[in-house]
Amino acid sequence: MKQTETVDPVDARLGGRLAQLRAEHGWSLGELAERSGISKSTLSRAERAETSPTAALLNRLCNVYGRTMSQLLSEVEAAPAPVLRAAEQQVWEDRASGFVRRSVSPPHGGLRGELVEGRLAPGADIAYDRPPVPGLEQHIWVLDGNLAVTAEGTEHLLDAGDCLRLRVWGPTRFRCAGPARTRYVLAVVRP
Repeated sequence: MKQTETVDPVDARLGGRLAQLRAEHGWSLGELAERSGISKSTLSRAERAETSPTAALLNRLCNVYGRTMSQLLSEVEAAPAPVLRAAEQQVWEDRASGFVRRSVSPPHGGLRGELVEGRLAPGADIAYDRPPVPGLEQHIWVLDGNLAVTAEGTEHLLDAGDCLRLRVWGPTRFRCAGPARTRYVLAVVRP
């Protein structure tokens, strides 16, 4: 990273939490690289906040650590509150893919469900090679635009107002399927 660049505070907290999780498991970078399929150098750069992790990278790490992405991101928040005002909802952006993720509902350790707003720029295409938690229940409700979701080898084309329900056991793909931005709500329920 160049001296003139500033580190995003969320990336800095996220990097610290990723390093802490690895230490809690007693894994070296090499062991985590083997478990996740992510190179040691990429893991090291993410832990030091030298790079902003992509959604696909975080998904792989969540799988290794047995967390949803919302759980991981909630762990880098100061303290979850019972009411989370719109202006206070954590927003995370995967600049490489054109994906913006807003944690709408406050994550809570005693609850299995959470709500996420996703926005995909025209042409955005995100592929996850595995679920963060096998058997994760997802309800995907498209608010604006067109979304193509591929799960278990089947592509589902969704228009505004459509909802797809599924349990995620393998690879998935989210693609903006129209000429305009896609906005959707993702309801996630841990098994």
